[in-house]
Amino acid sequence: MTASGSGFLMPPPGQAVQDTLGRPLRDLRISVTDRCNFRCSYCMPKEVFHKDYPYLPHSALLSFEEITKLARQFVALGVQKIRLTGGEPLLRKNIEVLIEQLAAIQTPSGKPLDLTLTTNGSLLAKKAASLKRAGLQRVTVSLDGLDDAVFQAMNDVAFPVADVLKGVDAALAAGLGPIKINMVVKRGTNDHEVAAMARHFKGTGVALRFIEYMDVGATNGWRMDEVVPSNEILSRLRAVMPLVPLVSSQRGETAQRWGHADPAGLHDTTAGEIGFISSVTQAFCGDCNRARLSTEGQLYLCLFAGQGHDLRTLLRSGADEHQLRQAISAVWGDRADRYSALRGSTSAGAPSGSRRVEMSYIGG
Repeated sequence: MTASGSGFLMPPPGQAVQDTLGRPLRDLRISVTDRCNFRCSYCMPKEVFHKDYPYLPHSALLSFEEITKLARQFVALGVQKIRLTGGEPLLRKNIEVLIEQLAAIQTPSGKPLDLTLTTNGSLLAKKAASLKRAGLQRVTVSLDGLDDAVFQAMNDVAFPVADVLKGVDAALAAGLGPIKINMVVKRGTNDHEVAAMARHFKGTGVALRFIEYMDVGATNGWRMDEVVPSNEILSRLRAVMPLVPLVSSQRGETAQRWGHADPAGLHDTTAGEIGFISSVTQAFCGDCNRARLSTEGQLYLCLFAGQGHDLRTLLRSGADEHQLRQAISAVWGDRADRYSALRGSTSAGAPSGSRRVEMSYIGG
């Protein structure tokens, strides 16, 4: 059966839809709010996202029921993992209700979804237990340094490191694991913290991820000379601690994984691992299987996209599940996005006259 306006064939139930480059749809990231209580310079700089910034009105946001209805169609088309993002997703009132609804969805083969959430950790100590009870499986916490002065300068609201670490401890106690810590590394700002971060989380059961400072959106003032390539970070770490490369755990994994090594040079599983997300210097577009649903129901096919596909209007006009599935299938089937792989060429930029969507709007 073809989707409306397209010659694309919707796959049979239970078979993952593929894009023009043969990439299956496996991962859905859902932004539940465009608001955040941090003002990190690389994401929501205070000079842009000030007290008078026009955030989306509540009526524009997808309701929990609308999100769940769409999520079911994405799962029918192959999605196995859903990540809740923002903004700061824990600012969305009664987020546990949405988690309960999503946790009840199963894949066509009857398996539960991999249901996770990314947070800045500011509210995690208070909410970890209720998130687990609702059915959330694990969390990823953004933390850009252990030095309070550095971290508070980066979040730009004077939020202390200690309170984020309390949230991580609460998540561990609640069983929201395995937990990942994401550190965005910006040269001259927090790159001197990488070894301290690796030492701190070694042996804690928490996996640390170093993320190259990215050119997302149009407001973070990104410059290539502020990017610390993952290879440079790895070299710094290997100079002070033994590390051994690990194989990818699944196709489409964004991080290159390294384990802490024992005296024999083998991976010490009790010491844990670190990883590198190198979207600037080592593009992983070839295996990208992620779609993003914005707070107001726009479907984006790339983190660096400039234009989305409106699913909210379709929802609110009374489309049934089959029509929604057709629309999603057709959009993904036409997908050819590979921005990071093309970044160095003239074709990499956003189309003339357009502007890339902000990360706070569709989640990282």
